[in-house]
Amino acid sequence: MAERHRAGVLDTCAYIDLDVLEPERLPVLPVLTAVSLAELQQGVAMAKDPLVRAARMEKLGAAVADFEPLPFDAAAAARYGTLVTLVLAAGRDPRPRRLDLMIASIASVRDLPLYTRNADDFKGLESAVTVVGL
Repeated sequence: MAERHRAGVLDTCAYIDLDVLEPERLPVLPVLTAVSLAELQQGVAMAKDPLVRAARMEKLGAAVADFEPLPFDAAAAARYGTLVTLVLAAGRDPRPRRLDLMIASIASVRDLPLYTRNADDFKGLESAVTVVGL
């Protein structure tokens, strides 16, 4: 097995599934982004079933308590444009991937690998960010 990264950004799906993932496949120090917190907030707001909403609120509360999120700052915004260009060059549409690309740009400017359950969503970005499929 490959050596574990010291730190790495979890995308939102990886964070949601954290309790079912093998710890040795994750970075020693997992990090979340503010974009993932926004996605978790959206999940709570959109839940129609009260039990689903409660479970999502628990997951969001744990994220807020356990992580200091990395911001989508000016450097990440500039890198976002580069990632959009790479997605277009790969013949893919960046529009449905906007939030994923924002998370990837945050990881990229901080030179952190991005851990995801959906590695195919990040195809074409290999020159800008290390994507670790889970």
